[in-house]
Amino acid sequence: MRWQRRSLAGLLGLVLLAPVCAWAAAQTGYAEPMDNAAELAGVASEAVPTGLSLFSGYALPGLGPRVGTLGGALFGTALTLVLALAVGRLLASGAAVR
Repeated sequence: MRWQRRSLAGLLGLVLLAPVCAWAAAQTGYAEPMDNAAELAGVASEAVPTGLSLFSGYALPGLGPRVGTLGGALFGTALTLVLALAVGRLLASGAAVR
């Protein structure tokens, strides 16, 4: 049980750092590596959006960069944790092997 509490505390710490990372990215002019590669290749102007994304820019839309990033981090972490626990229980029960 102790490792579970420490793990959850670590995840919460990372989630709380997400807005700081969003702020730092804005301050340094960070761009995604694929955006940089497209710019270097001269094809950035030909980019076509592939559709709507719930986490465009790793943030929940309409909440601003810092709060949206915090919300996206909370949602994404919770979703990943729930899915991992569900798959783990399924594998532990042996139902996936049958």
